[in-house]
Amino acid sequence: MTTFPVLKFEPLFKSVIWGGKRIAEFKGLPSQGDTIGESWELSCVPGNESVVAEGEFKGRNLKELLLEFPTEIMGEKLLARYGKGEFPLLIKLIDSADDLSVQVHPDDELAGKRHNCPGKTEMWISVAPADDAYLYAGLKHAITPDEYRSRIADNTIIDCLCKYYPKAGDVFFLPAGRVHSIGKGNFVLEIQETSDITYRIYDYDRRDAKGNPRQLHVEESIDAVNFNDTADSAPTTIPAGKNVENTIADCHHFTTTAIDVDGAFELSLAERKSFTVIAAISGDAEVVDGEGRATALKQGTTALIPVSMPAVTLRGNARIITTFVK
Repeated sequence: MTTFPVLKFEPLFKSVIWGGKRIAEFKGLPSQGDTIGESWELSCVPGNESVVAEGEFKGRNLKELLLEFPTEIMGEKLLARYGKGEFPLLIKLIDSADDLSVQVHPDDELAGKRHNCPGKTEMWISVAPADDAYLYAGLKHAITPDEYRSRIADNTIIDCLCKYYPKAGDVFFLPAGRVHSIGKGNFVLEIQETSDITYRIYDYDRRDAKGNPRQLHVEESIDAVNFNDTADSAPTTIPAGKNVENTIADCHHFTTTAIDVDGAFELSLAERKSFTVIAAISGDAEVVDGEGRATALKQGTTALIPVSMPAVTLRGNARIITTFVK
């Protein structure tokens, strides 16, 4: 019996006021315009379901396949946890030609109560930052809700945040409740829970195309912010070494590893009991399954390996990121 194949999807490009043009260039695709801030690489967010790009399921979307082949893709363990037709992760490439707003995301409990959806714990992997790129993550010191409100009102909330200048290979983990912002000049791979809930708390007094201030969610965010989030929010870095799999994030929502493939690497998946999302953030490779089927994984490409596939071989020269759910 032929095993369920590796799936590749069409990217969903998102035009935003802070976006740029690097995502298409990075992927080797024709220009999508000068304001593309995000490419949703793998999504089951309602209305934004990823569509298969090639192979026998070309044109089918992820939701349809999860409903038709739940055990093959997700496995019994994750089906019991999330339910049929649900996919727990959202994968994005982000290009910030300008500063993103300062924001925070609710946890699962608050998002479930308010929005009937998961919260948003996420991580960033810095792929190609500009020399002067910066970002904010976490608080320098604990603050009170009243100070938080006043800092936003007098435009000094940035002064309360930890500022970092990322290098390629830096990894930032952002639990729900951590105030953060991606600054101008960043290019990152973002891995997050399947949620599109963002509370925008400060936006540099920017205006929309009609000259109106962008909506803020200061009061809504009060219940979401961890006002004592003074734990070390500095990045870790992907360790050096060829053909070695290193875990770079590990939490209840996802586990992420990095592999610098040089020639060939055998990736064992059976113990994961989960699908595996795989992305090439530099170089080119191919994913070869147990039946010899090869799937091209060029720079900027993301693919989904079903739980029913116990192992694959990665061939080429590339930095590969894998993500699964324990």
